[in-house]
Amino acid sequence: MTIFNILEMLGGFCLFLFGMSILNDSLTTISGGKLENILGRLSSTKFRGLLLGIVTTAVIQSSSATTVMVVALVNSGVMKLMQAVPVIMGANIGTTVTGWILSLSGISGDNFFVQMLKPSSFTPILALVGIVLIFSSKIDSKKATGHALLGFAVLMFGMQIMSGAVAPLQDMPEFKEMFKIFTNPFVGVIVGMLLTALIQSSSAFTGILQALSTTGAITFGSVIPLIMGQNIGTCITATLSSIGAGRNAKRAAFVHLSFNVIGTFCFMVAFYVINYFWPFPFMGDVVNQVNIALVHTIFNLFTTALLFPFSNQLVKFSKFVLPRREPKIRRDEIEQNLRLLDPRFLERPGFAVEQAFRVVRTMMETATASLKEAIELIFDFEYEEYNHVEHLENQVDQYEDSLMEYTMGITAGSLNQADNRKLTIVMHTLNDIERISDHAINIADQAKIKKETEVPFSDEAMQELELYSRAIVDIIKITRDALLNLDTKLAEKIPPLEDRIDEINKALYDRHIERLKHNICNVENSMTIVEIYTCFERIADHCNNISIVLRQFSALHFRTHDFDQSIDRSSPEYKKMLAEYTEKYDLPEMEQKIVEQC
Repeated sequence: MTIFNILEMLGGFCLFLFGMSILNDSLTTISGGKLENILGRLSSTKFRGLLLGIVTTAVIQSSSATTVMVVALVNSGVMKLMQAVPVIMGANIGTTVTGWILSLSGISGDNFFVQMLKPSSFTPILALVGIVLIFSSKIDSKKATGHALLGFAVLMFGMQIMSGAVAPLQDMPEFKEMFKIFTNPFVGVIVGMLLTALIQSSSAFTGILQALSTTGAITFGSVIPLIMGQNIGTCITATLSSIGAGRNAKRAAFVHLSFNVIGTFCFMVAFYVINYFWPFPFMGDVVNQVNIALVHTIFNLFTTALLFPFSNQLVKFSKFVLPRREPKIRRDEIEQNLRLLDPRFLERPGFAVEQAFRVVRTMMETATASLKEAIELIFDFEYEEYNHVEHLENQVDQYEDSLMEYTMGITAGSLNQADNRKLTIVMHTLNDIERISDHAINIADQAKIKKETEVPFSDEAMQELELYSRAIVDIIKITRDALLNLDTKLAEKIPPLEDRIDEINKALYDRHIERLKHNICNVENSMTIVEIYTCFERIADHCNNISIVLRQFSALHFRTHDFDQSIDRSSPEYKKMLAEYTEKYDLPEMEQKIVEQC
């Protein structure tokens, strides 16, 4: 093994990682955000979530990317924590597809079709097609497809270079002795975990093992612990992405970590206990690329099959380890925020307006957090979370009372036009923000009733509520961001979404009546679900009111009703946004038994 072999191996490794990065980014671009929407909409059952995790990871060729996506969806409220668990498990299975693709380089045979399956035969064709698409197409999706094909070709080329560079290792006894160390399961797991955490890709680590397997120095006894360790190491990406995110996002990352750690521990104990009493004859056999892909797949299928029935327990464990923060911390925060409304600032009205606006921003963020937590209670009720929603609602009330008094004091001073307009925004949005918080506690109350009566909603109603809640979370986030940044362009997205929410509300109310007629929904919880629908629809109305005020901010007049009527619902821009929201929040088909009887 010369210095040139080492440089060649490093070069191949760099090309391998570069190709994998291009492939992952390009496939994500091709999906155009559709994967996030699909994950958010279709992960309503455990088996469906598991399948989506497998397919999504197989498509984008990265379990880390899938889990990071899931953490982001949980953080934004689009996906519930309970929904995230089977998707994370599915990602572990989906990532094994990469190993099987890479194992194609080990195919041998003189048959033409067998030869065409070898990467050295078909990757040049893929690279050529990719280059043609990149330089000849003006359509972004086709260019992204070209980059994906080229990325795959570079990945496979890097794999070939690595395999060729490590060939001299087969004649080095020291290399074989080094790999014997990894037959110790504890050493192998730790090394596999650290190396995978370093490169942040289990697929890349699998590729390295497959390249090294061509030396004939790696046995089943050494590769099994390394593969177990890599499944723990790959958790580093999702864990890092959860830093600074919400509590549930951190829980999702912890579920990913605990699932892999527990699965690895169980597999290790079961495998080595059986091997101790009834030794496996293959442990000393040399592995090839297909064997590594097979071991990786069997391991992930085992851990998923073992822990899939305990997904609820994994969620409870994450909540035990990462409990809700005590509200006492927030009491200090609210006192500090209210100190911004110092009466002495009223002598400088312009500065007082800025202080009031800072508190309004905090008030809006608090109301948003309150609403998102209240919606989560519908699907996963906890008394601790319910108490926290009550606490947040009390905060919003305190902000409103203090701001009402403070802004009245500001009006006695002299303001320039810009400060006067900002003060108007503060005063006109206070009531809407407070009402959003009121509706949030009302939703939490209905979730509490649902929990205590123990009368569940129908599966159809829960699916529809999930879609409706995603639309509400979307509109509150847009409203929050528009208000915090005084972004009138962003505020223009609210009216078409509010119109779509009105359509959803009417459709779901009609569907609920039909289900009541056909005894699919229960009369006992009828008022509960209707009250939630009403709260959702009114929250959207308040968001629209805030958008009107923000758009007035650039229009230099403040007649709300007249301004609302000026929205051109026939404009191409409005129609385009409404069509996008209609597609994004497309209601599931009405259950067949009702359709047949209607």
